[in-house]
Amino acid sequence: MSKITDYLASQPQFSSAGLIPLRLNQRPAGWLECHIAAELLNLSDDWKSHNGTIQLQGDHLATQLHLAAQHLRENRLILGWRNEDYGVYAENTQGCIDFSHPLATLERASFRRFGLVSRAIHINAYYSDGTVCIGKRAKTKGIDPCKLDNMAAGGIPINESICDCAIRELFEEAGVPATIAKNIRLINSIHIQRNESDGTHNEVLYCFDLELPMDFVPYNQDGEVSDFFRLTQNEVIHQLPKMTWDAGRVSAEFLLRQGWK
Repeated sequence: MSKITDYLASQPQFSSAGLIPLRLNQRPAGWLECHIAAELLNLSDDWKSHNGTIQLQGDHLATQLHLAAQHLRENRLILGWRNEDYGVYAENTQGCIDFSHPLATLERASFRRFGLVSRAIHINAYYSDGTVCIGKRAKTKGIDPCKLDNMAAGGIPINESICDCAIRELFEEAGVPATIAKNIRLINSIHIQRNESDGTHNEVLYCFDLELPMDFVPYNQDGEVSDFFRLTQNEVIHQLPKMTWDAGRVSAEFLLRQGWK
């Protein structure tokens, strides 16, 4: 196998062993660790155990989700609170995540503990000479500090479109003006799932490509990126193990599209 396919094969896989399915309004929505499920069942009678699942439904669903997240936060079972709301989504009758009808909103730091599906954008930024721009996450980042990342990436808050989020993140993280950012191309989406120490990482990544002007030099504005590097595609291949799992997956697929093996 090639270095890229070797790297992709090394990515962590999701296992539901030891986890309990979470259903919201009787629809599959996430995964809970056993100790988190016990906390929820003890918190309120609205949380029910039924046929090997934990269920929450009814008119108070949104309120109970917020109360549960606050309870877990107070008990230090959720860290990195950011005061940023994501949409809470569940599967439809066809088994697909219905992103058109959020059931509630919830603080983004809560999503792994509930195993809920979040959404994010990742942008492969490159130059016409084939070099690629990647960033290094600031040491103050709550997740994966100091790891390498795509030039811009970020979660999609409730009520922001996918493209608007990408353009905003490009400006905030890399100083890319709208006149350049408007040229982004949505290539595909990837559903990532893996087990983490703080729950289940369950996220759909919307992957964009963006060709940068040859003289463009990125500069971070929000304190979330400490450095940028302009690397050849061969150099990126060797840096994949130093990237976050998500950025590495997105970058590896970009390299494969460019014909690298």
